[in-house]
Amino acid sequence: MSFVFHGGRLLDPRQDGLLEGMEVLVEGGVVREVSDRPIRAAGATRVDLRGRTLMPGLIDAHIHIVLTEVNLRMLSDVPLTLLAAKGATAMRAMLMRGFTTLRDTGGADYGMKAAVEQGHFEGPRLFIAGQAISQTGGHGDQRSRTQSGFSCACCNGLAWTGRVADGVPDMIKAVRDELRKGADHIKIMVSGGVASPSDPLESLQYRMDEIEAAVEEAERWGSYVCAHAYSARAIERAVRGGVRTIEHGNLIDAPTAALMAERGAFIVPTLVAYDALKRRGTQYGLSEYSLSKNEMVLEGGLRSLELCRAAGVAIGFGSDLLGQLQNDHCNEFTIRGQVMRPQEVIRSATLVNARILRQEGRLGELVAGAHADLLVVDGDPYADLSVFLGDGAHIPAIMLGGRFVKNELDWPA
Repeated sequence: MSFVFHGGRLLDPRQDGLLEGMEVLVEGGVVREVSDRPIRAAGATRVDLRGRTLMPGLIDAHIHIVLTEVNLRMLSDVPLTLLAAKGATAMRAMLMRGFTTLRDTGGADYGMKAAVEQGHFEGPRLFIAGQAISQTGGHGDQRSRTQSGFSCACCNGLAWTGRVADGVPDMIKAVRDELRKGADHIKIMVSGGVASPSDPLESLQYRMDEIEAAVEEAERWGSYVCAHAYSARAIERAVRGGVRTIEHGNLIDAPTAALMAERGAFIVPTLVAYDALKRRGTQYGLSEYSLSKNEMVLEGGLRSLELCRAAGVAIGFGSDLLGQLQNDHCNEFTIRGQVMRPQEVIRSATLVNARILRQEGRLGELVAGAHADLLVVDGDPYADLSVFLGDGAHIPAIMLGGRFVKNELDWPA
C-alpha cells in the first residue's frame, strides 16, 4: 500500500523547528517523496495528521532484549525458549514506545533477528552483537567467586550473556565466531561494570594487543567494535585501539573526550539504567556490591554528557535497561533533557544512531529512499520531551517499513 501524510508538522532532526505544510509519500516500504507542495500519487491513501507531528522512528543503540533479569545470574534457571519468548514481548513493547530500530549490544542472536525479519515476532529492526566478549574475571564473566571452572550454559539464559576469551588467538577466534554467527558488530568489555559480580569498576580489562586484535578482525569483515567502558583510562585505551563506539562512558574526563572527538569515536550514554537501578535494583535482587558501583557511575552521568558535548563527540542514544526495568525506557529522554536541548536528544536517537549503524539516509530521518519507519506524535517533541513517556500513549500511529503496527488515527481523510 501507499500513503500520503499531510495536514501536520514534520520533524526533520536536521532542523531546529518543526516544518509546516509538508507532505510525505510512502510506497513500497520506503519514503518516496517529501515535498512542501501537494503530492499527487494515484492510488495512495491520504492520511490527515490533523496538526500532529510526523517524525522518523526512534533508534536505541544500546539494548539487551534477552537479558530479562536485573540479576543476570538468575538467567541460569531460564531455558532459551522462554528467554526468546520474553525477548519477543520486550521487543514489541519497545516498538510500541516508538523505537523502530534497536542495536542489541549483547545477547540477541541471529535467530531473534530472523524471527523478526520473517514475521514470527513483531518487533523493531535488529542489529545484533551476538555474545559480548569478556576476559576471565571481566564484566561478562558471570561466575561467582566459588566457581573455579565453567559449567555448561548451553541450554539456559546465561549462554546469551557473553563469552570469555583470553589472549590474542582466543580473541581472534571469538570475534570470527560471532561474525560467523551473524553479528552486525562486536562487543568487548574493557572495564569493570555495575551488574557483574566480582570485578572492580575501575579495572582495566583486556590488553592493548587483545583490543587491537578484536578491532582488526571486525574491520576485515567490514564490521566494527563497540566497547563497554566507564573510566577515562579504559575509554582512552579502547579508542587508541580502534574501538568505534564507547558504551556508557560515565567517568570520562576532558582530555579523553577530546581524544574521542579527534578519532571520530561515538559515545552511547545509558543514564536511565543507573537511575532505574538506584530506585528499583534491590527489589530485583541486585547485590550491595553492584549497587555501590551503580552510585559511582550515577554521579558522573550528566557530567559525561557535558564533557562530550563540549569536546564535539557524537553522542548516541541508549538505555541498557535489564529485564523488569525496561518499562523505564523513555525516561532517558527527560534525564538527558536536564543538560541537552530537546533537539540534541532527538538527534541522538535518530541521526547519530543511524550513523553508528552505518544506515545514514535509510534510518533516522524521513527523506527519499529511507525506510518508512515513522511516528505520528501528539504535540511537539522539540517543546516537550515528555511526549515520549507513557509507553507510547502520545504516539497514536507507528509505521515500520511502510506497514502500520499501530494506528489510532481517524483516516483516510
